[in-house]
Amino acid sequence: MSLKQQAITGVKWNFVQQFSVQIINFGVQVILARLLMPEMFGLIAMVIVFISIGTALMDSGMTSSLIRTKEPDPTDYSTVFVTNLIVSFAVYGVVFLSAPYIAAFYNQDVLTDIIRLLALSFVIRAFVAVHVAKLTKEMNFKLQMQLQIPATIMSGIVGVTMAYMDYGVWSLVWLNLAQAIVFTVQNWVFIPWKPSLIFDKERFKYHFKFGYKLTLSSLIDTVYNDAYRIVIGKLYSPAQVGYFHQAEMLRLFPVQQIGAVMGKVTYPFFSKIEGDEMLREAYRATMRLVLFAVIPVMLFLIVVAEEGFLLVFGEHWLPAVPYFQVLAVASIIRPISSYNLNILKVKGRSDLFLKVEVIKKIVGIVALLIGLQFGVFGLVLSLTIVSFVWTLTNMSYCGRLIGYKVFSQIKDISGLFVVGGAAFVLSELFRLQFSELSESLLLIILMTGLVYLGVYLSLIYIFDRPLLKMVLGALKNE
Repeated sequence: MSLKQQAITGVKWNFVQQFSVQIINFGVQVILARLLMPEMFGLIAMVIVFISIGTALMDSGMTSSLIRTKEPDPTDYSTVFVTNLIVSFAVYGVVFLSAPYIAAFYNQDVLTDIIRLLALSFVIRAFVAVHVAKLTKEMNFKLQMQLQIPATIMSGIVGVTMAYMDYGVWSLVWLNLAQAIVFTVQNWVFIPWKPSLIFDKERFKYHFKFGYKLTLSSLIDTVYNDAYRIVIGKLYSPAQVGYFHQAEMLRLFPVQQIGAVMGKVTYPFFSKIEGDEMLREAYRATMRLVLFAVIPVMLFLIVVAEEGFLLVFGEHWLPAVPYFQVLAVASIIRPISSYNLNILKVKGRSDLFLKVEVIKKIVGIVALLIGLQFGVFGLVLSLTIVSFVWTLTNMSYCGRLIGYKVFSQIKDISGLFVVGGAAFVLSELFRLQFSELSESLLLIILMTGLVYLGVYLSLIYIFDRPLLKMVLGALKNE
């Protein structure tokens, strides 16, 4: 199988995995959103930053180093495995001792036990991080799918059952823990590779030298992204955190599925490409393919956001709608940043990766402080605006490495935004008219979706037929 066919096959299996898992997760979240109040989601959102930090420190960026290493041997894998275990236990100890102080910061005593239990998830995942990296390195996404789906189903059953039994916020805690436990057990049962507990100092230095900069970048990114939840949780009610968190999760839901599929496949795929010209062309094609899907999905969701929230979550979640609509605009450009940063990792420039993250987050903190003056909506708006600044920063730094200037990148994707915007305007006009004729939320969403899809594909066919041909070719694995 050629490298191109291997990548396309990987995309397909990874898409099936992501789509299946997230559809199940989405269904579970819908049920839980109707059973639990926004405050309960807000409590989890307040502490998720500490779980994310623990996960980033546990991995130390070393699994990314494994993926980019041309021919890692058993010593490489075992060294990273041992490192992940040691770091995860150490970090958990710090989180366990810090839990009462975190709870006191938010003035929510219940958070002490929530943090201590929920933090076990990154310790459990430390036992399986290298297994996942090995499958990703081999582009074996079919097996990853077969392991992930049962874990998602089992954890969903646990969470929903506990919510029905009035366990409240603890149903969300055990939802996360159950998924980590089931996934980890399956990996150890069904993946032939087993660690030998070998620790080689030289291999550790090699992977750590590359990985620690990615870890610092990840920590900066994690703390900044969750700073909004921290600030809202400190200054406002848990319910407001819940509205923001739900809007943030939903706006990331579709773009992460598309982006995660392509990102997980393109990193090992890009790593195998020799020469900047081929890498540039592969990146350009990938970016156009991803935006072909992301732009219409996100703009359509903005159009039908109010009907969607009412239909799926219920009236008590309507305050999250304006947050979602503004944040969804930022989601459209999210893949551009992600794939630009993949180029830095492929090129081994984790130092530049860290530099870019520091610059972006300084700008982000300034935007956060400005947005804070205008309440929660001001924070949401500042996060969206700064996302565009970050994207231009990523395009500038990463484009230099492969001779792909910012202007050229914008030129290659601008047509898609124009077409998507035209379809957005026409479908919004249709929705406004059709909503006066029908009170069925589902019918309004379906009819608006058909109008958007018809207009979008028609305009793509007229103005960018080569892209449509490339999409069809990718679906046929050509």
